[in-house]
Amino acid sequence: MDSEATTTDSDRGAVRPWERRGAARTALVWEALRAHLGDSGSVIVDIGGGTGGLAVRAAGLGNRVTVLDPNPDALAAALRRAHESGVADRVTVVQGDLTDLGAHVDPGSVDLVLCHEVLGLLDDPRAGLSAIATALRPDAVASLVVGQRHAAVLARAMAGQLAEARDLLAGGVGKQRLFVAEEWPELLASVGCELVSIHAIRVFADLVPAALVDSEPGAAEALLELERAVTDRPEYLPLATQLHVLARRTAA
Repeated sequence: MDSEATTTDSDRGAVRPWERRGAARTALVWEALRAHLGDSGSVIVDIGGGTGGLAVRAAGLGNRVTVLDPNPDALAAALRRAHESGVADRVTVVQGDLTDLGAHVDPGSVDLVLCHEVLGLLDDPRAGLSAIATALRPDAVASLVVGQRHAAVLARAMAGQLAEARDLLAGGVGKQRLFVAEEWPELLASVGCELVSIHAIRVFADLVPAALVDSEPGAAEALLELERAVTDRPEYLPLATQLHVLARRTAA
């Protein structure tokens, strides 16, 4: 969900003063997405797009974006942002969620689906993925951001929540479904998609003290550079708070 509004200045991911944890995610996800956005004309659906941070930036490249979110206040904020950015004619907001995607989008009509921090909230994430795959045209791409289980186990253990850590380690769901990198090829194949890439998001951002980032000149930028350096290194995937999965709809 788009809780980290505008944390970058351009499509190259130059960072404004930090919303520390969210900014790392936003910048790195945008950089991974940029190659799949094109320069103009793509049809994009942002599921759980909230206040429209990514949607407005994508529309700024000439794409047409529909923001689907259950929160009317967030959608109103997305419309305001679109007007302020001069892209209101390319941004549509719809109140709804992933479970009724098919009621708002024709099958095989979408070039890119953004679904960030949503799948883990569903009782049946596979059904959500199936709905996304149905909306995509063949060879189109979905961008998925999900929580990563190994990091959650570590975080709970470090916080002294040992029973919760053990439950998650054994595959417990907790408040939301968490994922591991190894399950994605099979999960995507089951809905007619294939894995394009998988990136580590927020490997260090949740561990570095906020006071350090606030007080040390250049620390925020250095932290982002460190995150950038490991985002595509598979050995860091188990340490990442989130995974950014890019998936392609296989040809029918």
